[in-house]
Amino acid sequence: MEQLPQCLFDVFALSLPRGLGFGENPPVSSWRSDDWITVGALTMNDTSNRHGVLVMRRREDEVWAVLRWDKDAFTEEEATAILRQACDEKAARLPIPPGTRRRPSLADVSGKEPSGIFKLLAEPCRHRGAWILNQLYLAMPNPDENWASDCRTDNFHTRLWEALLLASFREQGLLVTQDHPSPDFHVSNRKGGEAWVEAVTANPAERYDHANAQQAPMPLDRRELMLGPAAVRFAKTIKSKLDKRYAHMPHVAGRPFAIALADFHAPGSMVWSRSALMGYLYGLYAHEVEVEGKRVAVPEDVETLMGDQRIPAGLFMTPAGEELSAVIFSNAATLSKLSRVPRSFGGPTEDYRYVRFGEFADFSPGALRGIPFCMDVNSDEYRALWEPYPYEPWTAEMEVFHNPRAKHPINPALFPEADHWLPIDGVMDCKRYYKHSILKSRTLILRANQPVPKVEDLVFEETDDSADS
Repeated sequence: MEQLPQCLFDVFALSLPRGLGFGENPPVSSWRSDDWITVGALTMNDTSNRHGVLVMRRREDEVWAVLRWDKDAFTEEEATAILRQACDEKAARLPIPPGTRRRPSLADVSGKEPSGIFKLLAEPCRHRGAWILNQLYLAMPNPDENWASDCRTDNFHTRLWEALLLASFREQGLLVTQDHPSPDFHVSNRKGGEAWVEAVTANPAERYDHANAQQAPMPLDRRELMLGPAAVRFAKTIKSKLDKRYAHMPHVAGRPFAIALADFHAPGSMVWSRSALMGYLYGLYAHEVEVEGKRVAVPEDVETLMGDQRIPAGLFMTPAGEELSAVIFSNAATLSKLSRVPRSFGGPTEDYRYVRFGEFADFSPGALRGIPFCMDVNSDEYRALWEPYPYEPWTAEMEVFHNPRAKHPINPALFPEADHWLPIDGVMDCKRYYKHSILKSRTLILRANQPVPKVEDLVFEETDDSADS
């Protein structure tokens, strides 16, 4: 058997019902067979210091199945011997259990022309991202029958968003199931209770080519930025989901219900649309004033969004929004995210390097501007941002906007590693897990011999959404 880097085991462990939620029996080392069909972990109980074993093997459709999982049962020598036998034995892939639908191959593009954005995954600089997207797809407990074909065609971003949500949920140790067609996920943990989550993307009125589209201009007027077309698009997207009355389904009724939203309504819009979501949900507009020579943000209540339709602002403050417990948001449902995570594992950079630049959030009272940064993704400096993880985590950009008037509030402990927003005395308060929160970023793909640019030489034009350079 060969030792398996912990970062790779963490990817495969996302196939477990609770992902990386090992509780009192965390892995202390991980191993694999020569053919990569079998992987295993040596675990150790935090209290007894006795060891356990976890053995997983690929099925014929590449989905991982658990062969053995014993906790707090062996000496280290006994557990290691069990792992060695499992990894060294000659074994074929496991048969698919009777009554279980075979998982279609994500790479099988026969029959339909793949979308331009899916084709980008075939570029050498994105091979790691393509590999990890496939691992996340294989980790899903019960994906929609059309998941793979949708991902290859025009619904790529919707399926990508679902895959990233699964990775984030299980990275945080949540039990994730898909036992009902809708909503998309049921999640729970021992400290935060449960919630149902429906994933959705804000899409354009007219489709655009995600692979080659020119970036849409960011609104220069601050009121338009927070209350203009982006907020209107969010309002329509969320309403379309609320109209389906998920919260009234028998299996959902009486439990917290959240919508997980990613933005693709215009090319590169996710770099600036986050504030529009906050404006719509809470009915707040932050205008600039000068206090003691410094420009700061001051909140102002608003009743409607801009535009002829006069859509009410402040969904969370209305009876129409009381069934919605929270909105989960990320500005990183991107190709770059897929590649950055495995690049941040470390090791040789091969022919390419990924450099991320943008702005950290400045949580000083009234701050209006972010803090610029520029880092090589495969660097100790970058990895240090994400302690206790030794690599960029899936949850790094996840934000949960809580409804203060929800019938069934979500306990923040349900998503322990996300940023949580809740208005307190008219001021938005944020509880953070990571020391740094990234407001916006762009990921440059450089040749391995190209130097990392200086942050002052970079001009911020777009998010990770589409055209990497």
